[in-house]
Formats: sequence, C-alpha cells, structure tokens
Amino acid sequence: MDSSFVLYMGRHTLETAMLVLAPILLTCMVVGVVVTLLQAVTSIRDMTLTIVPKLLAVGVVMLVCGGWTLGIILKFTNQIFGHIQNIGH
Repeated sequence: MDSSFVLYMGRHTLETAMLVLAPILLTCMVVGVVVTLLQAVTSIRDMTLTIVPKLLAVGVVMLVCGGWTLGIILKFTNQIFGHIQNIGH
C-alpha cells in the first residue's frame, strides 16, 4: 500500500460522503432560505417556524432518496472490503 492508494481512498471516501449528504444539505439550504424570506416578508420571528419545515423536508428527502443512498453506501462498503482482502494477499 503506497501513498497514492491512501490518497485515492481518502478522496473516494470524501466524494462518497458528499454524494450521500448532498440531497439532505441542499434541501436544508433551500428550505432555510425560503423560510427566512417568508419570515422577512411577514415579520414573523418564531424559531419553530424554521426548524419544523426543515425536519419535514429532510424526512421527505430521506424517504425519496433512501434507496439510492443505501445503494451508494453498499457499493462503497463492498469496494473497501475488496481492498482490505487484496491487502491481505
């Protein structure tokens, strides 16, 4: 195992993490901006108004993208275990 392999695995790990988390983070960002604009227009300053829509949106996104996310995580895990087997030989 050389340094290029370690760098490859580190990069692949970060790319997989970003790919898995992107739908949730983007949803939180979009819902947060929409709710903030709504609060600015209506002058409502309630903290639950920002948290509840985000939780609901994240729940929906997790239900919709759950199978896709699980597939990516399983593929990554199989690749890691494959590399571990190759190191042992």
